Amino acid sequence: MNLKEKKYSGYIRPFSYLIDLIIINVFAFYIFPFHDNEIVYSILISFAWFAIAVYLGFYEVYRYTKVITILNRTLKQATLFALFCLALELFYSDFLYQKRVVLLVVSAIFLILFFKLFIYYFLKKYRILFNRNFRTVVLLGNDKNIAPLKEFFTENPDYGYKLVKVFTLEDNKREQFDECLSFVFKNNLDEIYCSTADLTEKQVGDVVSFADKNLKTLKFIPDEKQLLSGNVKFEYYDYIPVISSRNILQDDTINRYIKRIFDLLFSIVIIIGILSWLTPILAIIIKLDSKGPVFFSQKRNGLNYKVFKCFKFRSMVKNDKYDRDLALKNDIKITRVGKFIRKTSIDELPQFFNVLLGDMSVVGPRPHPVSHNDKYALMADKFMARHFVKPGITGLAQTKGYRGEVEKHNDIINRVKYDIFYMENWSILLDIEIIFKTIYHFIKGDDKAF
Repeated sequence: MNLKEKKYSGYIRPFSYLIDLIIINVFAFYIFPFHDNEIVYSILISFAWFAIAVYLGFYEVYRYTKVITILNRTLKQATLFALFCLALELFYSDFLYQKRVVLLVVSAIFLILFFKLFIYYFLKKYRILFNRNFRTVVLLGNDKNIAPLKEFFTENPDYGYKLVKVFTLEDNKREQFDECLSFVFKNNLDEIYCSTADLTEKQVGDVVSFADKNLKTLKFIPDEKQLLSGNVKFEYYDYIPVISSRNILQDDTINRYIKRIFDLLFSIVIIIGILSWLTPILAIIIKLDSKGPVFFSQKRNGLNYKVFKCFKFRSMVKNDKYDRDLALKNDIKITRVGKFIRKTSIDELPQFFNVLLGDMSVVGPRPHPVSHNDKYALMADKFMARHFVKPGITGLAQTKGYRGEVEKHNDIINRVKYDIFYMENWSILLDIEIIFKTIYHFIKGDDKAF
């Protein structure tokens, strides 16, 4: 990417500021006018919009930013801006125009979101069609550690990263390292991605110094065994900086209450709307198909590793181990009815009672039987971190295809990876997205469900 193109890229964010402020003021004075002192009102709402945007990072949208993040920030921006406008109206006219204020905010937000998403998707298409607006990058590290990012850059050109060269450190480590820095300098590339596990302490210092001196963006790729997560939190004890290895968003009191209210409302709707009539029907069918109870409970580990009883419709013939182990593919213990309710995930519906009791959440890391946890903890170093939040009926890992039986080592590694990402990037909108994807997989059918 040439210097001129980089220069033009810097205009995108200021252009967004300008468009949004124009939209707000046009709606305030031409669509829903209700103030005589237009200049003062314009200054106040414009300043409030900008101040809230800076506080929330509303315009901090990068080429790797997810749409769900944009929607989440827009919701927060709209809420705080609406509260400011209503408070301002109380000062001006004792809420005489609160309806117009609501119409102003809702209309403006929808139009702003439309333009924001338009620019976001336009740039994705623009990069592919015209092969422009790219950041040129190199990868430095062993094949195993840089392979996922290499695949990402190769298969997702719409994100705007052009992988120019890969420098592997299996052989001639020092020569490859020096060659990488020289190549970046000679070709004026934009970003360097290094695997920290493959570099010595001195090499880390050297590449940081090189990036600073030559104004290159430097990013590190952590390996699975490294302690610090991708969402570290800085805290200060007096003037002493301390790094917290995990920033669990659900630990925040407000977030915890929001998620709990959502869980209660959603589970009540499912229990009243579906389970109230489905349970008697399934009870008769399950009883006719095989001997045993309609429900069964299985001990699983939840929040803070606390053991709870996870409820399900019985899908297997009664045996000594069915309350401890997971079913395998083509398991002969699964009943005829059980095959259907497991394939459609209907057997999981009683877990909404677990949500109501507070043992589970609608969305979160899927809990495993107590007997399996120790085994999985040995397979994935960060497995136990999943228990910092309540387990869920569905989760991000399940929507990505990592559900059911753990057939390969990578199954549990990737499951933990997505669960930790969910914990550190949680929002109500992300929960809603996961729920809709779960419903989609339910309708489409899932090969992992058996």
